[in-house]
Amino acid sequence: MTTVQRRNTSQRAAISELLGGTDEFVSAQDLHASLRASGSTVGLATVYRALQDMATAGAVDAVRNENGEVLYRRCAVPSHHHHLVCRVCGRTEEIDAPAVETWARSVAEKYGYTDVDHDVELFGLCAACSRAATDV
Repeated sequence: MTTVQRRNTSQRAAISELLGGTDEFVSAQDLHASLRASGSTVGLATVYRALQDMATAGAVDAVRNENGEVLYRRCAVPSHHHHLVCRVCGRTEEIDAPAVETWARSVAEKYGYTDVDHDVELFGLCAACSRAATDV
């Protein structure tokens, strides 16, 4: 498979800058709205393409929320990891999960698979949102 190297345009730079300014996962639509609010004329399709390219290149992580929407975030951990994401506020913890890694390897070996990749995203309520929910 050939990887297409896209040039770094001003639109891609603006998207990357926005992602660098938040610790939460955000949707392409939210990024697009922020860009438009700042006066950019970038199209939504361009935002989607740029995010997909960045995810493929490993520059951003992509997770699918409970509604099926893909969210993006520039992660602080450059190596393989997983996420624990708050369903209410979006707070995200990057987590190592050695037991998951061991399980994934053993399942792949059992069925004769090689070059296996996986993503594990856990969604719940962070401590602050849990407290707020019980205070209501």
